[in-house]
Amino acid sequence: MAKFVIAGRADCPYYAKAELLGDYLQKNLPDFRIYKITQHPDVWEEWLRGVCEKNKWSHKTSPIIWRELLDRGGKGLLLGGYNEFLEHAQLYYGVTSSMSTQLMMVIAKENLKAHTEKEVEEKSLKDLVSPLQVWITSATTPACYHLIPMLTSGEVFGMQTEISLVLLGSKHVEERLKALVIEAEDLASPLLHKVSICTKEEEAFRGAQVVIILDEHMDGEVYTLEDCLRSRVPLCRRYGGLMEKNAHASVRVIVGGKSFVNLKTVLLMKFAPNIARNMIAVAMGVEGEAKAALARKLRTTPAYIKDVIIWGNISGNNYIDLRKAKVYNYKSAICGPPHYSQPVLSLIFDSEWVKKEFVETLKTLSVTGRHFGGILAAHSIATTLKYWYHGSPPGEIVSLGVLSEGQFGIPEGIVFSMPVKFEKGTWVVLTDLKDIEISQQVMTRMTNDLIQEKLVALGDLPTFQSYKSETDLSKRHEEFIVPHIDDHQDEQRVSDEHKDSLYSDLVTDEEKDLAMSEVVYKVQIGQYGETGSSSKGW
Repeated sequence: MAKFVIAGRADCPYYAKAELLGDYLQKNLPDFRIYKITQHPDVWEEWLRGVCEKNKWSHKTSPIIWRELLDRGGKGLLLGGYNEFLEHAQLYYGVTSSMSTQLMMVIAKENLKAHTEKEVEEKSLKDLVSPLQVWITSATTPACYHLIPMLTSGEVFGMQTEISLVLLGSKHVEERLKALVIEAEDLASPLLHKVSICTKEEEAFRGAQVVIILDEHMDGEVYTLEDCLRSRVPLCRRYGGLMEKNAHASVRVIVGGKSFVNLKTVLLMKFAPNIARNMIAVAMGVEGEAKAALARKLRTTPAYIKDVIIWGNISGNNYIDLRKAKVYNYKSAICGPPHYSQPVLSLIFDSEWVKKEFVETLKTLSVTGRHFGGILAAHSIATTLKYWYHGSPPGEIVSLGVLSEGQFGIPEGIVFSMPVKFEKGTWVVLTDLKDIEISQQVMTRMTNDLIQEKLVALGDLPTFQSYKSETDLSKRHEEFIVPHIDDHQDEQRVSDEHKDSLYSDLVTDEEKDLAMSEVVYKVQIGQYGETGSSSKGW
């Protein structure tokens, strides 16, 4: 068996002549085979140089023809150009070519046209299977380690969607990022097209279609709540600007973690206004903690509990609303088919447990952050992304931090957790739910919290103040729905006693169906104060 490779520039007339001679020999000789390679004129010289260097050949014109030694292996035997191929055909097979120069030129033009069309077709096919560009910030955090296998499993984006992961981090963690890349590649996931790292700020979020914002690493020390809030601004300003500049126009941004989730989301919206509509904050972690606490009380499985609503500040003061909560497959005197459910509150006869122990349990979890580790954070983000792309289960209520547009009497311009459903690639706030009204006092306390976080972080308010009257604050907030940044405000401490009053007496007897998860900020500062105020690297 003789196999010859004929390679040439797509517009080369001598390649066209060698090609036709090879076709004739292959058609008429049973043991003669040819393989044709064409290259665009713009890349031919570079391609030829690479082939010759690899095989230690010397050849500078088009075409180049060599024989593959199928019976002996090896790199192949260089025959030469068109003249050498014609001489070989005459000597061994008694065949020559009588093609005119005019016909050679016509075929050369046809070859170039066919080659160009093939390149366009291949590019179109490649675009159809182009992997989804997913970026993860703070990629050395535990949540990222648990998130990568979930994203590459096909459960989040679908079994037909390949993804390209980019792990974003600062230069000093580059070695850890490289080690994580190796681990991700070791998964051998058929849906993981590529995994890479980025440590250069100017390259961040280039072509990103999905951006996952995790809790950032911090340096230095933070002694006051005000410093802690303001320390979030520089990184959000950089991230927002880079996403506006480099990311895909329809990029989806999801913010997770256990510290200032609402604040970080609203800051990113401010600094990336063109993509603000596609930014959300994950509340499913708090939702999961509440379901687990209820399941332990009812001695059932957390997955059987649905429609727990998280209102307000995801990582701060929030209400756990059980009025719509229901449990499926519950073993009691009343049983039904799999779709049958019972209201959670009708099965918990100890109302004091709901008002006190349940509240204290969630408060402890929120303050310490111990249970909100990598697994829960990763699962919450992955599930929210799955719903965003494929829709949430029909009829199920999902809690999500979104930019308020005045729903439920919530002031505009703050990110607030509220009940939604996902459908058709977006979310819809469930404003038509009945019997979910929250008292004005409780709503004002929650919104006051978030408004002040935003104003203090941006420097428009010097100190975080306890709730007094909603009138003055609401008027001032109207001016800062799209606020500007003023760095000239003087910083000032607020006494611990002053701030503690903000969180006192939030649960009243009239609100027994609501559970308040309180996060005292002076404790939260203690949690993050050891690691500080300014982000590493960038």
